[in-house]
Amino acid sequence: MSLSPYDEKPDILHEDLPAAEAGHKDPRDDAYSKGQLATGYETLTIPQTIRKFKWAFAICFMATFAGATDGYQIGINGNIIANPGFVKQFATVTDSKGEPALSAPVLSAIGTIQSVGQIVGMTSVPFLASRYGRKPAMFLLWVVLAASVICESTAKKWQVWFVAKLLSGIGVGSLQFITPTYVSEVAPTRIRGFLLMMYNFWFSVGGFFAPVALQIMSTYAPENFRTPIYTQWSQIGLMLIIYIFLPESPMWCASRGLEERAKNNMRRIYRGVEGFDIDEQYQSLALTIAHEKEVAVATGKEKWYAIFQGSNLRRTLASTWALSAQQVLGLTLFYTYASYFFKTAGLSDPFAVTCITNGLQLAIILIVAVAVDYVGRRNICCGGLTTMLIAVTLIGVLGVTPKSNASDKLLVFFSCVYIVGLQCSGSTGWGFVGELSSQRLRAYTAGFAAAISCVGGVIMNVLVPYMLNTTAWNWGLKTAFFYTGLGAPAAIGAWFIIPEPKGLTAAELDELFEAGVKPWRFHKTKTALQRQIEGQEART
Repeated sequence: MSLSPYDEKPDILHEDLPAAEAGHKDPRDDAYSKGQLATGYETLTIPQTIRKFKWAFAICFMATFAGATDGYQIGINGNIIANPGFVKQFATVTDSKGEPALSAPVLSAIGTIQSVGQIVGMTSVPFLASRYGRKPAMFLLWVVLAASVICESTAKKWQVWFVAKLLSGIGVGSLQFITPTYVSEVAPTRIRGFLLMMYNFWFSVGGFFAPVALQIMSTYAPENFRTPIYTQWSQIGLMLIIYIFLPESPMWCASRGLEERAKNNMRRIYRGVEGFDIDEQYQSLALTIAHEKEVAVATGKEKWYAIFQGSNLRRTLASTWALSAQQVLGLTLFYTYASYFFKTAGLSDPFAVTCITNGLQLAIILIVAVAVDYVGRRNICCGGLTTMLIAVTLIGVLGVTPKSNASDKLLVFFSCVYIVGLQCSGSTGWGFVGELSSQRLRAYTAGFAAAISCVGGVIMNVLVPYMLNTTAWNWGLKTAFFYTGLGAPAAIGAWFIIPEPKGLTAAELDELFEAGVKPWRFHKTKTALQRQIEGQEART
């Protein structure tokens, strides 16, 4: 469903596209020629949109709940390596005290293979999702995730755990691109930001409960690492129920010419909406798709790899920038290997600190989710990346100062500041994956944008264990300086690359990208549809 809010203050949307682009057509004809059609719901407020489209809201909210499995899988992978029972089961070497330990190469392999699996899922499943639909892709990733949990539950050797993490990565990678894609296509535009943020919220919930489960077991049964793994079955079961219930994306159906199937799914998603005209709303979807195909044919960019060409390349780059920037600003260090990092830093209770930072994530993401459809995504995201850069630099400074009780407290504080930036950029970043692409190339753009960020994850999962391991490089807190130098260009570049998509339909984003509007001017540039709505309001 494509809706667009135009109840913004007049001083926000004030700049027209150049005359050569806008022309002198009738506003309605101009909008129509650009694939934009007013739906009649553009001026609803956020609360009004939620009330009117309550079923669409509920469906998207349930779809994002699968993100909890994503966060739990990744959280378990990084934090379980500090569990003594896990180390004892899969130990490959002994440390200086003669205790069993995991060597840096094994730690690196386990961490890296999950990111490799994510890349495999992100670059292969989009072809299935584009050809056969969003729901078949969901069912496939569910099967892969279930297989990974089976391997985790039965593993006796680290090689089997390695296979489990490969399968986990494929499933998680598929989940990470298909969820924002589905929500972007189904959610009403006025509340699309909030619903996209819910994916990261549930991701963070999963990430929060991973160290919590391990912390509980470390207190009552220090060597029991299986029980936290078994708890994943409850999430896997609930995922299946949700995926069975979800309707197929009407936008995908329309893109394949399946008009009746699209309308049937629209009746499920938008039931109870007073005055909702299925035929008119379908025409809005079909018009956007037809315009994109027309442009693709005219420019010779019809294949999937058009995501790396022209304005589509700008969209792919903008889609991946926030997530890729996180990788070079220390995401792997502070998320995947959080407990291990705090342990090597000398904190007495690394699991507790991880729980504190993860709990903070939940509070921040809720604030971001509520604010994002009011204030937009761009400033929240770019400000978050800048905050990460400042925090990681300050943590590096602690690495070259004498260790004390005060420095430990500062480490926790700076880590919390880092988490604030991480959540601001991460929640909006996953939204960009789904909403900045064209409808025609959405699955491919989302998949490859997410995969590009995971390439950084592969590299970091190789390096971080060596940076932290006391039997390898043993950098400790000075590891943070590595991310200061690497991440500064990414944090600064975000302000020049990431646009503001708040309140814009897929067709309006097409217009702005095709016109070459600068990213920092998206929110100040009127689209053809906005001019049409303003003209209608002026006549009433």
